Amino acid sequence: MDMIPRKAAKKTLQYADQYPVITITGPRQSGKTTLCKMIFPQKDYVSLEDVDVRNFAQQDPRGFLSRFPKGAVIDEIQRVPDLLSYIQTIVDHKQEAGFFILTGSQQFELLEGISQSLAGRTALMRLLPLTLNEAYTDKKADISLEKVLWTGFYPRIFDKKLNPTEAMLFYVNTYVERDLRMLINIKDLSKFEIFLKLCAGRTGQILNLSSLGNDCGINHTTAKSWISVLEASYIIKLLRPYYKNFNKRLVKSPKLYFLDTGLASFLLNIQNKTQMATHPLKGALFESFIISETLKHRFNSGKTDNLYYFRDNIGNEVDLVCDHGINLDAVEIKSGQTIASDHFKGLKYLNKLTDSIRNSHVVYGGDKSYVMNNVNVVSWKQLHSNLGISKD
Repeated sequence: MDMIPRKAAKKTLQYADQYPVITITGPRQSGKTTLCKMIFPQKDYVSLEDVDVRNFAQQDPRGFLSRFPKGAVIDEIQRVPDLLSYIQTIVDHKQEAGFFILTGSQQFELLEGISQSLAGRTALMRLLPLTLNEAYTDKKADISLEKVLWTGFYPRIFDKKLNPTEAMLFYVNTYVERDLRMLINIKDLSKFEIFLKLCAGRTGQILNLSSLGNDCGINHTTAKSWISVLEASYIIKLLRPYYKNFNKRLVKSPKLYFLDTGLASFLLNIQNKTQMATHPLKGALFESFIISETLKHRFNSGKTDNLYYFRDNIGNEVDLVCDHGINLDAVEIKSGQTIASDHFKGLKYLNKLTDSIRNSHVVYGGDKSYVMNNVNVVSWKQLHSNLGISKD
């Protein structure tokens, strides 16, 4: 199969004309290496996952980098973070745009090294798995929402036509457990597996660390540490509450979302699209999907995360608030195929609280998009042509 063109390519190429170093982060298997090989075919490529290569880079960093007089794509740079200071010296001397392209799947280690060594010298791209449009191109008319949610968006599933459940089993075994064990001292791996599944069962819910810890048999501090590692590895997203300038008692805890519904479905033991159709968490998975899609489109355009949710202490809620600085977009997310009047309740409430709302949207599980009560009703299939919330 041909490689899937990525929306992030355009912005990455633009940065390569402006900055000496491009750093691409994202979860394992989100397509970082493929993107680099596709848009920088002229560059030498080297992966620090390879033990021999890694040893060379650790023992003789200058000798290692001297092999690339025209720069290179260096994969999994977080495996040898000391290279970053040597790269800084080289790019300062060369003064050439797009010289090194670095990738890494562990955000926190990588960004700490970058902020110390490459501040002002690197552009940062975050690459999440495929968007809906990338995965299904022109075939959206023929696919069911249940299949989309169950399959998820990891490129390898589409490239190799893999069974999503099997692919996610191997993904969790190979990448999630191995990477995360390197980062935190997990003595009891079975406990961490339970923790992951418990998190999947709470996707779309307000995060309660005490409850999560109690259910898993770990203390609050450990639960907090494990959550932060899952977020920094792009497995989950914590959606923070929006409470700017409101004289209201508002919920202050974040909501937990899995960034890939296929991974969450696997952890929930959903094994096919038929099971998805009747699953009690289908609505929460749909919400996760819409929030993840919105985040992907922002990242692919080189924009920051500006996503929040709104909820007050008496239950008035808006699922997604996009803060554009001077104005907001408000989005209600409903998995059903029928629009009901109470879908507009939270949006109306927020509109009364602030005059900053630019657009209000209801994204739902049906096929038609239209305007109703001054609200854009948007089909999940036409999300990015009709939503426009990734634009500032």
